[in-house]
Amino acid sequence: MAARLEIVWTPQPNKFITWGSDISLYEVQQLRNNANPNIKLSSTCGANLVSTNTNHHYIKCLDVHPKLDEDLLLAVGNTYGKVSLSTFGPSSVFDSQGLPGKDFVPRHSRPCNTVVWNPIDNNVLAVGLEKYRSDYAVLLWDIMKYPTINENAGRIPMNTVQPAVELARPIAEYGVSEHAHSISWFKSSSKQMAVGMNNKNIKLLDFRDPNKLVISNLTKAVYGVTVDPHNDKHLASFLDNQIFIWDIRNFEKPIVTLPHAKPLVKIEWCPTKYNLLGVLQKDSSSITLYDIQHTVVGDEEIEPSVLERNVLPGSPHNITSFSWHLLDESRFLTIALSGSIIDFTVFDRITLNWGASSNIVWTYGCKTMKYIQDATLNDISYHIKKRAKLGYGLKDEFWKNSEIVEDEMLSNLWNWLYLSGKLVEKGFFGDKDSAREAFSKHPGVQSVLRLDPNINRSEMVTFNWADLGNPNCSGSIRIYKQEERQKAMHLCSWHFDSSANALVDHIQQLEKDKAYTRAAALAVFNLKVKTAIEILGKAPENSASGGPPLQVVAMALAGFCDDKNSTWRQFCSSLKGKMSDPYLRAIFAFLTSDNYTYDNVLNENGMAVDDRIAFACMFLPDKQLHGYLKKLSDKLTEEGNLDGLLLTGATPDGIKLLQKYLEVTGDIQSTALIAAQAFSDDVNPDTVRVWIENYRNLLDTWQLWNERAKFDIMLSSFRPNERQPQQVYVSCNFCGKSISACMQGLNRTRGQFSRMGSASNNLKMSSCPNCRKPLPRCSICLMHMGTKTVSPTADVESTKVMEFPNWFTWCQTCRHGGHASHMVHWFKEHSECPVTACNCRCINIDSITNSMMAK
Repeated sequence: MAARLEIVWTPQPNKFITWGSDISLYEVQQLRNNANPNIKLSSTCGANLVSTNTNHHYIKCLDVHPKLDEDLLLAVGNTYGKVSLSTFGPSSVFDSQGLPGKDFVPRHSRPCNTVVWNPIDNNVLAVGLEKYRSDYAVLLWDIMKYPTINENAGRIPMNTVQPAVELARPIAEYGVSEHAHSISWFKSSSKQMAVGMNNKNIKLLDFRDPNKLVISNLTKAVYGVTVDPHNDKHLASFLDNQIFIWDIRNFEKPIVTLPHAKPLVKIEWCPTKYNLLGVLQKDSSSITLYDIQHTVVGDEEIEPSVLERNVLPGSPHNITSFSWHLLDESRFLTIALSGSIIDFTVFDRITLNWGASSNIVWTYGCKTMKYIQDATLNDISYHIKKRAKLGYGLKDEFWKNSEIVEDEMLSNLWNWLYLSGKLVEKGFFGDKDSAREAFSKHPGVQSVLRLDPNINRSEMVTFNWADLGNPNCSGSIRIYKQEERQKAMHLCSWHFDSSANALVDHIQQLEKDKAYTRAAALAVFNLKVKTAIEILGKAPENSASGGPPLQVVAMALAGFCDDKNSTWRQFCSSLKGKMSDPYLRAIFAFLTSDNYTYDNVLNENGMAVDDRIAFACMFLPDKQLHGYLKKLSDKLTEEGNLDGLLLTGATPDGIKLLQKYLEVTGDIQSTALIAAQAFSDDVNPDTVRVWIENYRNLLDTWQLWNERAKFDIMLSSFRPNERQPQQVYVSCNFCGKSISACMQGLNRTRGQFSRMGSASNNLKMSSCPNCRKPLPRCSICLMHMGTKTVSPTADVESTKVMEFPNWFTWCQTCRHGGHASHMVHWFKEHSECPVTACNCRCINIDSITNSMMAK
């Protein structure tokens, strides 16, 4: 293939033209199994040579007629200034009009720099020529007004280029003794154009008045003048290695200047995407794209921002030209010096928008918008929204919240809050009020123990293994007892000293839950090895998650011997590391420990935190216990593990742990609910208030109004200081005071009604309690609106004052209304207001009703 210098897409979407020494027409073809195109443009398409036009020499510029037809009409300008019309074959339209073969020749020979068809009036052709002392630089030809009779030659100017050829007269001319470098039509007017002239200015011409210059500016950037096809107010031009973006409303200076490292060859606006400018530099294998984003603040347009992007079409050779596709978005062709042609599509950076209601929207250019409603994603916001709809954190008992969450750590925490709260209420830690003052609402293990590492207050008790029913043993085991230790173990659910059957009941519950290894471990830790053997022996064969069957473990445990040199001890010490179950590892680590050191048990991360803490409270002396709990508390706080609240309790250290948990998980819901219900008002109130407000805002964003209201109601019961003030009340039309002041009247008359033993249990207030004027009538039953109260002897604060059917309700537009039950019944069958003279369609104004109907 011969070398090609220029390339251009035609109005026919599957054809393009290349030209240099000759002009060639190609047709794009999709690559299929049987397709074998002449040129491969990309991985999906190729091109076949359709026709070649070799009738033109010294081609300087070319433009394709914008009319979409079966054939293509070309305007070809050459080095001598002649512009010829040409096609690639017979055409039913152009050939019948006699257009192919026509030449438009200036009076004097000089190079034709540019030729451009008018995008609106397709018969008009603009030509830009180099300077001649007595001739025009810009000529407008109407291809349908070409003289064909030689008798008119006497009145036509002399043709100095081709004396024997008849000279056509332009319909308009501009720029005597000037030089036209580039021309671009405005897309909104067939008579206006921008011309780069004389290497010193850009002129905006209006050929409705050829003698009038619309506007001009002084600049040497007169090359490649091109008007934005989507906005006639903006145009671009270049000079050497700089691009200038102009706004014709303020044409004195460019609004954007884009410098480059190399001289520029071509610039072209993308016809399918707003404000996208393609740029080609000399000796470059890439195309630079500029997304010029114009911003309007108020009535003024501020300096635009520019996003730059370099794309490599794939050709290893230097690109000589490129052309945007007229219809396919962000698609262009490039041609290199070697003649290789690349079809390339610029894929936009996908902008993903994730709505607050888990709706996802993204775009693929200007053609396609993808939308996913209620996207189910493994994201914390999805779980928060799901829990909120189930009433998470609003249950009357803490343990009920554990049934909603899927997270085991959160479930354990809510169960522990229920346990610790009940212990405080029962006075387990002393007097209820004094215990709360000393330990907070939910005391932690550290505050209950009150350990002093320098003072050992615990009592050490020694047991012989043989006395505990282990005849193969001769050693002993130590445990530590203290009242505070027993209370701490209660917080860990190890309340086995309260009754003889407490341990048995707890183990049986674990067996029901199929936690056989944990049940066996608790039995061993409480020095009942035989019980652990029975538990493992009767466990199902498939109950162990990997490792040996539990019956085999029971057999190994039956040979328990504390002799350091025994075969059992050596075998179990080597075997425990191969077990997959953490509680089995802890059992054998405990039974094979030396010198009463239990690090392998205490650091067994697979065990529950409460079991490890209770084990430490049972087997560690005060100093070691203090150090272990401090180290474990710091570790859990750093990890944001809520199990650490068992240690810290509802104290400032617990707030730090919650903050870390929030940073790790983003679960603002659990953080706010736990802080609001479990912590006192004086524990980091500012931090807790921020969490509460953030959770409120999240519920408001999701439009979960009912859940937000229930959350505020719950909050007012746990934190009276956070109670929201009354925001809406019903006022009297006459005095303007709230009619809810009737509550004060009830309190004042309570004594009177208490003396009236036969007084009605339902007292109806049908007038304003302040001015005694009657309240409005219900538009359905025509009775005065009134508050149905309870018996005057009842506790007003603990009883509902008014049921929903008797509530006030009215239209916010026409102000008509009545009892809630009456209005609901009316609008089930009607859309207009029940008042006869009112034509308001109240039901259509209610946004909540409309949204429910839409769903």
